[in-house]
Amino acid sequence: MTVIERLSLNQWTTRRWSVREAVDGCVRHDIPAIGLWRESVAEHGLTATAKLVTDAGLRVSSLCRGGFLTGPGLALDDNRAAIDEAAALGAACLVLVVGGLPGMAPGGAREAGFSRDVAAARARVAEALALLAPYAAERGVRLALEPLHPMYCADRAVLSTLAQALDLAEPYPAEQVGVVVDTFHLWWDPEVLTQIERAGERIASYQVSDFLVPLPADTLLGRGMLGDGVIDFGPLTSAVDAAGYRGDIEIEIFNADIWAADPDEVLATMKRRFATQIR
Repeated sequence: MTVIERLSLNQWTTRRWSVREAVDGCVRHDIPAIGLWRESVAEHGLTATAKLVTDAGLRVSSLCRGGFLTGPGLALDDNRAAIDEAAALGAACLVLVVGGLPGMAPGGAREAGFSRDVAAARARVAEALALLAPYAAERGVRLALEPLHPMYCADRAVLSTLAQALDLAEPYPAEQVGVVVDTFHLWWDPEVLTQIERAGERIASYQVSDFLVPLPADTLLGRGMLGDGVIDFGPLTSAVDAAGYRGDIEIEIFNADIWAADPDEVLATMKRRFATQIR
């Protein structure tokens, strides 16, 4: 399989497209895989989405997202539902964004039970994973822990490095719990290449976007089209390949200007940049 045959559109890159529009766009642009988001799948209908993707001949490279395990009840019911959805879609993995400090919502609002104890928050993630991993294994779903850039530690993910994610995953078989290598989140880490080698068969997803400088006021939207930021994709991609990962490579971009642009033009640009930046 050539690199371009591994290209996947993460649905959030063309956020204003519905599931049907995104699937049709992939077919129109010869993109063989799609990463789906639960909100959009729910809007279209789970069964209908599974049939739509299958009929289009696309692979589901990931389902985004489960996680947010640090709050009350460890979000077990929602995550079990996410696992069931991933199984119905035949997704290669369910991405877990594990959650920030207890009582802090994404975006920074403090709620009841707010705690600054980051070590305790990470312990809650391990506790939840021990309960969810067997459930996922019974349904043939691979969980994929995604470390996020440290600037999101407080409100989105108390896992900031690939090493932390691998430490949590190690008690489980690689086919049961893996990790996400996301260039936007990990490019800065001086240990990233060593940790990619360590990850080996645990790499469940490789997501790529560029890191823009300066970041926008809303740092969540600081992802750019490949080549527009500061990331050197060559060493990262070579390390992921050398580790044995042969799955899809997802373009996942959160960016207000890209969301406002014509999605067909976004996909055309995405394919051109992918061909030159990912080798």
